[in-house]
Amino acid sequence: MTSHISRFRRPGFRPVGATALAFGLAVVTGCSSGSGADDDTVKIGLVASLSGTYKPVGTDLRSGFELYLKTHGNKLGGRKVELIVADEGDGPPTAVPAATKLVKKDKVDVLTGLVGGGSVNAVLPLVTQARIPFLGTNARPPVKDIEYVWTTSFLSDEPGRAIAPYVKEKVDGPVYAIGPDYQGGHDELRGFTAEFKRLGGELANPDGKTTWTPFPKTTNFMPYFAEIAKTDAKAVYCFYAGKAAIDFAKQYAQSDVADLPLYTAFVTEGSVLQAQGDAAKDIYSVLNYAPDLGNEANRTFAADWTAEYDTQPTTYAMSSYDAASVLDKAIADAAKKGDVTSRTINDAIADLGQIDSPRGAWEFSDKAHAPVQTWYLRQVRPDGAQLSNVMVQDLATLGG
Repeated sequence: MTSHISRFRRPGFRPVGATALAFGLAVVTGCSSGSGADDDTVKIGLVASLSGTYKPVGTDLRSGFELYLKTHGNKLGGRKVELIVADEGDGPPTAVPAATKLVKKDKVDVLTGLVGGGSVNAVLPLVTQARIPFLGTNARPPVKDIEYVWTTSFLSDEPGRAIAPYVKEKVDGPVYAIGPDYQGGHDELRGFTAEFKRLGGELANPDGKTTWTPFPKTTNFMPYFAEIAKTDAKAVYCFYAGKAAIDFAKQYAQSDVADLPLYTAFVTEGSVLQAQGDAAKDIYSVLNYAPDLGNEANRTFAADWTAEYDTQPTTYAMSSYDAASVLDKAIADAAKKGDVTSRTINDAIADLGQIDSPRGAWEFSDKAHAPVQTWYLRQVRPDGAQLSNVMVQDLATLGG
């Protein structure tokens, strides 16, 4: 076992397989178990990309939630849980039917997950109509009606906002901005470009605007790198995740702009890092989590995650793990006051206060129902026999 894995091991934690995970917990993929949940059972619907471009992200969202259940007796707030999982796919065309089934047919008490910002926007009317809490576990776009809407991850523009001052300080010259042409990409890049320009930074893009790549069909980024090489860019900032991140990083290292510093959101996060290999070396990223954070909550989470999956934990897994933690506390608080319903769970979430998390302590903001949290600068460096996103420094505290 390499050092970056073995150091996360927690003595006494014994991994269990999928069969044991399902014992005492109704885990269903895409449909109800038909087990007939009783009054002491809370039904939770989880929608994530289990196919398509963002399958690595969606898989970690599911696994993070399941890990919390497994390490907490397969209960939340003392109640048994029926977890019903559905596939978001690549966006709204598959996300909406999946969520609709969970809410209208399976009648879940809580909805969680969703990878894409477009999926979130498309599903929220369903949540608002049903009046059930939604705990998003990946980037969330701006939302007007937040009564039942929460996120344990972040708002989509925050990564770029957090790293822009650092890039402005370190890069002596214009920066080229590039990202995928869809809701999440627009939000992520807007956060960076707006803050970078506010600080006096200049974009190297010929028209002074972000260059967009068609999503999800773009797999060849070489023509875009050739265009970057024609500019006076001194660095590049981008956002990509999943398979697109693998393609982008590997091709960047072989391109005419490979010597330009690459600052990113998510490009090296998760299982994609090992697929990128040496092409990812020295890439900077901004995130609300790093696997080597030294707090006690992260030591426990990282040890349990690594023991089960034999990989480093990710921000995707962490945010979904935190969603389960939030529900654990909220359901327990609701039970103390009386009935456990979607409404009482939602009210209890609003009153939780500080959350002890692997990323460090955070709390929901009143304005956006999103975490007030620290953002970190990371860089891909050797860690034992493999590469890792190593925490370099704190960048900013954002939220709400």
